[in-house]
Amino acid sequence: MQDTAAPGAPTGVTSFFDQPGVQLEEIAIGPGVPLGIEVVSNAGVGIGGAYGAWGKPYDNAALPALVEDCQGRAMDDAEKMNLAELGFVCRHHVPNMPKALQTELEVQVGARFLVEAAHANGWEPADVEGLLIGVTLPVVEDYTERIARAAGIPESALKVSVHKACDGSVAGLNLALNPGLPTSLGPASRLAEKLYGKRVLVGGIEGLSRALRSSRDIQAQQLFGSAAGVIGVIPGQTMKFLAGGMQEVYDQEGLLQVHMLYPHARSASADAPLIDVTRPGENHIRVAGFQHEPAAASETVVMAGPMGMVKLFVRSGVVAVRGVVQSYRQRMSDLGMPGKEITVTIAHHANLKINQLKDRYLQKEGINLRIPWLLSEFGNVSAASCMIAFLRALKQLQPGDNVLFDGFGAGTYYDVLAVELGAGV
Repeated sequence: MQDTAAPGAPTGVTSFFDQPGVQLEEIAIGPGVPLGIEVVSNAGVGIGGAYGAWGKPYDNAALPALVEDCQGRAMDDAEKMNLAELGFVCRHHVPNMPKALQTELEVQVGARFLVEAAHANGWEPADVEGLLIGVTLPVVEDYTERIARAAGIPESALKVSVHKACDGSVAGLNLALNPGLPTSLGPASRLAEKLYGKRVLVGGIEGLSRALRSSRDIQAQQLFGSAAGVIGVIPGQTMKFLAGGMQEVYDQEGLLQVHMLYPHARSASADAPLIDVTRPGENHIRVAGFQHEPAAASETVVMAGPMGMVKLFVRSGVVAVRGVVQSYRQRMSDLGMPGKEITVTIAHHANLKINQLKDRYLQKEGINLRIPWLLSEFGNVSAASCMIAFLRALKQLQPGDNVLFDGFGAGTYYDVLAVELGAGV
């Protein structure tokens, strides 16, 4: 496993599409869109999945030309970010296409990841009984239902769309595994009971390139890209809940503003909760986080500078992780295994500096976590990042290893949980 990088640029990283084990194809939509998928499985723990990206890869040298094309003007030197210092050397972007073609593309791509993830676990799509997908800026409101149908997942399977920005996939995993979530989540609060022992796919599928094409925010266009990661678990068997929690801290200052391309009750009533849980269909639940939206309706994302992101995520993020680590230590003590350490921490890859700073603050509190940096070739891919990172660590994990997932995203939302990996079934 690749350890957390030292400060500075990642080295020795090639384009994801050029790496061994990546299945390449072209999706025949518009001018043709390249898609790369890597399938990963670990029979010892009984978990597999698929991850990858679609769209042309742009390294840090090539990216400014794309951004200038989107902006319609030349970039000032001061606007060009040191992306390698933030842990990123590449990201994937799709061509500008009409909404109908973008929708067709993202449904096809999403379905492909679901099929490959199911097969990585030895399942057929028809075997899947639960699907939880995090997506920040969905191309259509019923995206989860559409990709499930296109993949051949039964209509009877429970489908959960999670819109909590970059926290979406870990929030989905928390919903699937944590039996102690607050009742304020309504029909989503007891999903762990419904999904226990069932074949479940959890992931993040993020078409951020499409959503940011029209953005005026130069930082967002440099940081984000399109990618997906989906894993298969059997709650209580291949992955067992140990400790976890969730919290919301509303971004009153608007340090990271995100346009909600999904319905939310608070849009009509200021008294509605930050997390709005609804049932758009008999077997479909939507968990929607309220966002501080940009003033211009045409904008998708507006970001503060790097220090704004540190202010937004580090302090509250440390609190969220600390609380779950304390609960985890107590749980290990209760189980007669005091001192059993977390094998690896899978944290959202917002940028390398945020993760390093959080790590330093946690170490000052006596919390020493191994937090590898694993996504240099993708950029910030929001809800997809934690599932990609987990799959990249998966082959080295063993039955009985304990893993901490640290999800956080705009809003701001935090889901942190510790799990034990089971034995293959």
